[in-house]
Order: sequence, then C-alpha cells, then structure tokens
Amino acid sequence: MNVVTDDTPFIALIDDDGHSAHLLTRMLLAHGAPEVRHLDSVATGEAFLATTLADTSREWPGLVIVDLKAHSGANLEFVARNQALLRQKGVPLAVMTQTIDRAARQALHDAGAAAVFFRQAELEAYRHETAAIVSFWARSQRLDAVGM
Repeated sequence: MNVVTDDTPFIALIDDDGHSAHLLTRMLLAHGAPEVRHLDSVATGEAFLATTLADTSREWPGLVIVDLKAHSGANLEFVARNQALLRQKGVPLAVMTQTIDRAARQALHDAGAAAVFFRQAELEAYRHETAAIVSFWARSQRLDAVGM
C-alpha cells in the first residue's frame, strides 16, 4: 500500500501586507525557493504554526519568514512569542524588516531570530536580498528531510 503525503518542502511567510507578500513570494520562487505559503496576519500565522508543529505527520516549514508592518515592534513581538516553539522543532525564523541599526538587529537576534533581512527599495538590491534568503533556507535544511 502506498500512502501519499504532502511532504514537499515549503516556506511559511507571515506578512500582513498582501502586496508585499505577493512580491516577496514571486521573487523567492524566481530564486529557487520551494512553495511559499502566505499567512496574512499574526493570528493566522501563529495558529498555523501551532497546528502544524503539533502534528508530527505533517511537513513542517523549512523556514518561517516574518514581515509584519502593523507597528514598529510587531516583528520583535512575534519573534519573542514564537521563537521557543520554532527552536524546539528545529525550524529557523527569519525576519524581513526595513533597514535598522545594529542595536535593533541585535535585539531581533537576541529574541530568537536566526536571520534578519532588509526590505530594499531598489530592484537589484531586493533581488540580492531575496537570493540571500533562499540561500539561508537551503543552508538551514534538516538533514532528515533529504531522501525522505
């Protein structure tokens, strides 16, 4: 008997701006990312992560990207609330944010972000940044995911 499961790799993108999420998704896919699943709010993203990571029979995201714009501290708050669960499950958490200073970037890392990437206004810089995200995803893959 063959059991068919959806175990294809994917990236979870939690972004409260649909236009931004669409652009980032297109750019990530163009650079070789796997499927990108967009979650359009903090509540939706947290519910998805709680449900998905509680089920060991489901494929977990290979990377969670958070790009929240509701207020200036939204990304930091999300990271602080969710990093323990993601770290426990071995899922890296990356933040996409406006350009910030070293102290603010360090605060995100201290809260549990594995990586911080910056939104770029210029197209070539944006392409470079999204290529760096895909590279980070590739380097972060779980070894047990290979050959399964």
